[in-house]
Amino acid sequence: MKATKTIISTLREAPNDAVIASHQLMMRSGLIRKLGNGLYAYMPFGFRSLMKVEKIIREELDNAGLLEIKPTVIVPGDLWKESGRWDKMAGEMLTAQNRQGQDMVVSPTAEEAFTAIVRDGLSSYKQLPFTLYQINTKYRDEIRPRYGVMRGREFTMMDAYSFDKDQADLDASYDNVAAAYRRIFKRMGLTTISVKADTGSMGGSGSEEFMVESEVGDDTLLLCPDCDYAANVEKAACKTEVPLDSNGQPQKKTDAAIEEVATPNVFSIEDMEKFFGEKPTTFLKALVYKVYNCAVDLSGTEFYKNAQTVTEGGQTYIPETFFCVLIRGDLDVNETKLAAELKASGAELASDEDVLKYSGAPHGFVGPVGIKIPVIADKSTVDMHDCIAGAGKAGFHIKHVEPGRDFTPFMTLDVRTCKEGDACPECGGKFYMKKGNELGHIFKLGTKYTKSMNVTYLGESGKPVTPLMGCYGIGVDRTLASIIEGHHDDKGIIWPMTVAPYQLAVIPVQYKDKMKEVADKIYEDLKADGIEVILDDRNERPGVKFTDSELIGYPIRIVVGDKNLPNVEMKLRQDAEATLVPADEVAKKAADIVREELKKLNA
Repeated sequence: MKATKTIISTLREAPNDAVIASHQLMMRSGLIRKLGNGLYAYMPFGFRSLMKVEKIIREELDNAGLLEIKPTVIVPGDLWKESGRWDKMAGEMLTAQNRQGQDMVVSPTAEEAFTAIVRDGLSSYKQLPFTLYQINTKYRDEIRPRYGVMRGREFTMMDAYSFDKDQADLDASYDNVAAAYRRIFKRMGLTTISVKADTGSMGGSGSEEFMVESEVGDDTLLLCPDCDYAANVEKAACKTEVPLDSNGQPQKKTDAAIEEVATPNVFSIEDMEKFFGEKPTTFLKALVYKVYNCAVDLSGTEFYKNAQTVTEGGQTYIPETFFCVLIRGDLDVNETKLAAELKASGAELASDEDVLKYSGAPHGFVGPVGIKIPVIADKSTVDMHDCIAGAGKAGFHIKHVEPGRDFTPFMTLDVRTCKEGDACPECGGKFYMKKGNELGHIFKLGTKYTKSMNVTYLGESGKPVTPLMGCYGIGVDRTLASIIEGHHDDKGIIWPMTVAPYQLAVIPVQYKDKMKEVADKIYEDLKADGIEVILDDRNERPGVKFTDSELIGYPIRIVVGDKNLPNVEMKLRQDAEATLVPADEVAKKAADIVREELKKLNA
């Protein structure tokens, strides 16, 4: 390609809204242009790299035996109503009605579409297992799109879905895709961290994220230095410590009766520490949470035994519930874990009015004794004794509280937010923390969608069987941005050879006379050798050409100038200095470097 035949539109300064390196460099190098908030168009150079990312994904998935299909981007809303996610994901979906008044969805994800497609053709166990995938456009109505294509509203995503006869098949499908993911990211020059993750609105059981370390990552990762344990903080578990009293000794049961203490102006854990002269490990912190679409059976609780339920997509839930969540005073509740444990679409702290309504006390004085709503106890409270808690009325706390004697939790769950320094649940090592960006996510969905959408096949016994599903996704745009996040310097992008828009640039200082002749010859030789090369034949100052080449990030640059002929300068993008190479040898030498680097990444 000759530069005068394409579009090179670099910027010396990044737009004000570009705050991370990938966004700044993609805008400055002219890879993308902004159309609207969270909406970006790929320009020729950016599109070439995007297509290379897609090509690597496609090759590895095809090699792993996955089958590519092309579903529609617009999906009937009825499918989402079947699965039960029409209301649950309403805030993220862009919806419309066609002229017949039918609800339609611009796909934010594709579980419903793939399940419906398979339902119409699946009849026998002999057809299973198989995994289908697409690389297609998605739209999510992000509340706060940011970081360019890292978190845009419209984006390209690879999503795949396995359909399996049994758990063994699902495990094999899951492991097969996970191995393909590792090859995919290696070929792009990315080092990923595999972490346990929350399944979120996708549902299911097993879940794993493929993360890249990033200073501006959206995710917080907890990792153990002594074993392979790694998890997103939304999912991370940690070893439960023995609760200690204020003397640093294990807490002991008490026979003392509950004692009510007037505590005016004592609202927070810090206030309680000062007032009682005790450490927060002796306090039972009680918080009222509002929970949406809870699918846990609450019919055995007094408060919700006659609650109105909704059945949608084969799942029965209560649209709005309230729980008193109990946790040790020095710890915090993880709302994502809470929602997941309660099979809910979300959980948030209740409003002041609701706290008073459902607990009988304002914030700071809520307690588990005598409260009417169900109590969820975190595992950190299991061995607590002789505790201090809110009294359930304004201005009072209670002492000598014994869990099990004075109150009985409805459920005991792990809803604790783990943090750096906590103990690994597998080996006891101390967690350290990193920030990361998610590139890929894989789930074992089980029958969540096949059951709600009535997908069956005839098993070997001749009876209908519901297949299991797995779900696998890679954010293509996010992956491209993450490559730039991990491969750049203060001058611009440093592309891995596999995804560079062009592998090499030939830059004549002036495109005329002998320089033109030599540059054209090198350019043609490289093209004939199968190298992706661009010839910068623009009528620009040499400094502009050099600056653009470093900003755009061509892996190799060959400069043809009068002063060095019959030699030319060859420089690798990451090197500080160029080397002189005879002009009639440089094409072969450069092509060998390209092929060697591709071989290394693709190994």
